[in-house]
Amino acid sequence: MSHVQASIAQAVKTIESLRDLDDSIMRAAALVKDCLGKGGKLMACGNGGSAADVSDFTTEYVCRFLNDRQPFPAINLTADGGLLTAIGNDYVFDEVFARQVRAFARAGDVVIGVSTSGRSKNIVRVLEEANRLKLQSIALLGKDGGDAKGLATVELVVPSQVTARIQEAHKFMLHVICELVDPSLKK
Repeated sequence: MSHVQASIAQAVKTIESLRDLDDSIMRAAALVKDCLGKGGKLMACGNGGSAADVSDFTTEYVCRFLNDRQPFPAINLTADGGLLTAIGNDYVFDEVFARQVRAFARAGDVVIGVSTSGRSKNIVRVLEEANRLKLQSIALLGKDGGDAKGLATVELVVPSQVTARIQEAHKFMLHVICELVDPSLKK
């Protein structure tokens, strides 16, 4: 079997494992739908490739996903390089997302943290901060969920050891959440 064929087989196996997360994906979509329907905002964060994925996810709400509609508030906490480096420099990098949630969050908002390992300290901290502020949260994690396991309102843990396959599954789940939420949003 070629490397390409092996990677495709591995990706299919990982995506098919998400069937076990059906109820949790539906719960995550319900949190997003309820948040936006009641005038709240989404705040999403991740590192590296996960930062790119949350950028796409928040864009789907502020711009559009499938059809033209009004914009909804979704903040990509990874977007402001000046703010990220100031917090990282003046405090510690573990606080780059938690401090922003402390500044921007209001009751009814939802925090989304993405970590392929579940061990990213800044993702653990943002979920802890969401709990402290009594906010709902969604964690997209990989492997065994790492240190972030047990911290979010809804957890979507991809049971793979391969970072690339976990990230692909995260992207898939984020798009499925958009597919579930988008039809309910005001046009």
